[in-house]
Amino acid sequence: MLKRSLAILSILIIGYWLAQGLAGVPFGQDKMLVGHYYLNHVKEQTGAVNAVTAIVVNYRGFDTLGEVTVLFIASTGVGALLWRKNRKRTAKTEGSVVLTTGTELLFPFIMMFGVYIFIHGHLTPGGGFPGGATIATAFLLLYLAFTVYEIPHRGFEKTEGLAGMSYVLVGLIGLWIGGYFLFDWIWQSWHWGVNNIGRLFSGGFIPVIYTIIGIKVGTELSGIVDNMLKEEVKE
Repeated sequence: MLKRSLAILSILIIGYWLAQGLAGVPFGQDKMLVGHYYLNHVKEQTGAVNAVTAIVVNYRGFDTLGEVTVLFIASTGVGALLWRKNRKRTAKTEGSVVLTTGTELLFPFIMMFGVYIFIHGHLTPGGGFPGGATIATAFLLLYLAFTVYEIPHRGFEKTEGLAGMSYVLVGLIGLWIGGYFLFDWIWQSWHWGVNNIGRLFSGGFIPVIYTIIGIKVGTELSGIVDNMLKEEVKE
C-alpha cells in the first residue's frame, strides 16, 4: 500500500512539473531560438550542408566524444564478460554456396559503402556511427559464411586505439589554436573548403572526425561480434 501511494504521489508531482513547464510556452509561438540559430549559421560557421551532422560533430562534438567513449566501455564490458582462455568458434559447417559466394562478392562493396557513408556525412544523412556499423556488418557476413574466419585482433585493437586517440588529438589541437576543445581549426583558421560548400572537400574537420568515428565504431562492433560468436571449449 505504501509503495502504491508513493508511486501515485511521484506521478502527481512529475505531472505538475510538466504542466507548469508547458504552461510557460505560449501556444502557437515559435520558441526554437537555438534551432533557428543553427539553421541560419550552419554553413558559414561549419561549412556543412547537413545541419544535423554539424550539430552532432561540431556544436556538440564533446558530447559525441562521450558517446564514442560509452561504446568503447560497452565493447570492453562485453569482452570482459565473455572472456575465457579457451574460447573458439564452434561452427562446424560453412554457409551455403549462395552465402559464401555472395559474401565474397559483396564484402568489398559493403566496406566501400560504409566508408562512403562516413566520408559524406557532412553532405548527406549518415556519419561515423552508421558507417562503422555497416563496416561491422561486412565482417559479420564473413563470420556467417566461413567457419575458419577470425578478425585480426591485434590490428583491430591498435586501429581502434589509434582512432580514439586521433579524436582527442583533433580536439586538443582545437584547444591549442582556438581556446576550447574541438574548436574547428580547419574551417575557422584555414577556411579550408570555404569555396566548396556542398562538395566533398568542405565541412572543416567534420569529415575528419566522422572518418575517425567510423573506423573506431567499425572495429569495436566487429570485436563485439567476434566475442559473441565464440564459445568456451572444454578440453
